[in-house]
Amino acid sequence: MPINPNVRVGHIHLKVADLDRSLAFYRDVLGFEVTQRLGSSAAFLSAGGYHHHIGLNTWESAGGSPPPPNATGLYHVAFLYPTRSQLADALHRVLNAGIRLDGAADHGVSEALYLRDPDENGVELYWDRPEAEWPRTPDGQLQMYTRPLDLNILAAERGDQPPPSA
Repeated sequence: MPINPNVRVGHIHLKVADLDRSLAFYRDVLGFEVTQRLGSSAAFLSAGGYHHHIGLNTWESAGGSPPPPNATGLYHVAFLYPTRSQLADALHRVLNAGIRLDGAADHGVSEALYLRDPDENGVELYWDRPEAEWPRTPDGQLQMYTRPLDLNILAAERGDQPPPSA
């Protein structure tokens, strides 16, 4: 029996090396709001007043280093933006903060930006196209793909000049 279709991912909780450095990324660059801070050891952030979408703590990781390549762990966390123009705003924020993109892709069902947080956790910022626009095979099966996303066209959604090199 499948899981109830109303189940959603509620939040992520990340072990970080430096709380202030992580807050500078999630709060100051991405724009999440701090809902609670526990001194220098933990903070909880939200979009839209929810109790928290992101938990950050240094309880077991203060001063630590990212996991090595070829290790198990988090591949990326993905933040879903409600509109393409809001994804364009996220692109603007990220590039203005001097953060390098790892990639940008059109998946047919969505458009996505890929980057790393200060602890090298993968972060995906994306928006979903309306379901009626999702690519399908002739028999109706979903047919996602990965193609380059034109950042100049995305930036134009916000009315910006072409973005600096990502």
